Amino acid sequence: MSAFEEHGEAGLSLRDVASRVGVTPMALYRHYENKQALVDAVVARATQAWRERVARIRPAEPAAWLLKIGQAFLDFALEEPRMFEAAFLTTSNNALRYPDDFAAGGSPAVTLQMQLIEAIGRRKEAGSQIPPIEMMIILAGLAQGLISLYRAGRIAGGEAAFRRLYRRALNNCVHSFELE
Repeated sequence: MSAFEEHGEAGLSLRDVASRVGVTPMALYRHYENKQALVDAVVARATQAWRERVARIRPAEPAAWLLKIGQAFLDFALEEPRMFEAAFLTTSNNALRYPDDFAAGGSPAVTLQMQLIEAIGRRKEAGSQIPPIEMMIILAGLAQGLISLYRAGRIAGGEAAFRRLYRRALNNCVHSFELE
C-alpha cells in the first residue's frame, strides 16, 4: 500500500513492491498474477477502509446520518487522498458499478445510505418519485464531483472554504430529498 500511497496507480510496479517487501519480483507473482491483480488488491483494501469508516459513524436521524456519511467521505478524501483514490477513482476489475451492484446490496455503505434516503422519502405524503438508487447516484456524483474539482485546483479558496462549500451543497442535496 505504501508504494500506491507514494506514487498512485501510475507509479505502482510489481518490481517496486517486491523490493519494498523484501522478495523477488517472481515471488510476488505467486501472490499477484499481474499489476492489475495488485491494483485490485489495493482497491479492495481501500474500499474496506472506507466501509470501516462508515461503520464507525454513530446512528442519527436519517438526514443527519446521511450528512455524517457525506462528511466522512470528504474527510476520507482529504485525510487519506491515496486511499480515496484507490477506493473511488482507480480502475479495478472488482470495483462495484452503479446502479446494478449497489442496487443488489454489494456495498454496505451504499445500502445504508439508500435506506436513509428511503426513510427521508417516507416522511413525505406521497413518498419520493425518484428511486433511492438514483438519489444515491445524485448524492455520490455531487460529493465525488466536488472533491474531484477541489483536488484538481478548480475550486477557489483553501481547504476551509471548500469544506464549507461542500457541506452546504451536500446539505442542500440531502434536504431536497425531503421536498415534494
